Amino acid sequence: MNIIFLGPPGAGKGTQAQRICNALNIPQISTGDILRRAIKEQTATGMKAKSYIDAGKLVPDDVIIDIVKERLQQEDCQGGYILDGFPRTVPQAEALEGIANIDAVVDLDVADEELINRLSGRRVCLKCGATYHVNMLGGETKCAACGDNLIQRADDKAETVLNRLTVYHQQTAPLVDFYQKKGLLKVIDGAQDMDTIFASIMETLKG
Repeated sequence: MNIIFLGPPGAGKGTQAQRICNALNIPQISTGDILRRAIKEQTATGMKAKSYIDAGKLVPDDVIIDIVKERLQQEDCQGGYILDGFPRTVPQAEALEGIANIDAVVDLDVADEELINRLSGRRVCLKCGATYHVNMLGGETKCAACGDNLIQRADDKAETVLNRLTVYHQQTAPLVDFYQKKGLLKVIDGAQDMDTIFASIMETLKG
């Protein structure tokens, strides 16, 4: 099954995509990962992408599409995959139609207020990578796993989160309409607990 995951920052796309991948035994594909992999392996498209990144420019759609196409042609994708973080825009979605047949588009729907609370309250340990929320810390500032200091990442500050959501709504939310019209969209309430969300996704993929 070929699946696209949509949803704003903080909706839990990455977590749920990984769980679905494990359940269906298919790979999770994110553009960030395949970009880094293509650059590391020094593929032709990877080197082209690197030239833009090194110049501080956004990698253009045609290069991203070529890298995605390369990845989807690999053997582990032949039984299905989840695209996480791609496409980001309608032009990318239109280009994707030329290289892949998508079976379902899962949209994790979470209100902006909830997302701002989730992300601005997140604290991370730089040493071991553990993640916490201030509501659960009870004022604690040390990591329970390794004892190092917990910090708030710059992109988790409320004003930055608001900017990220604005960009999402402007660029990526139109994809909801795009896939709705094609009858592929499966909207999931992303405000539920993680296990309920997972069960809802698995159930809707069967339908």
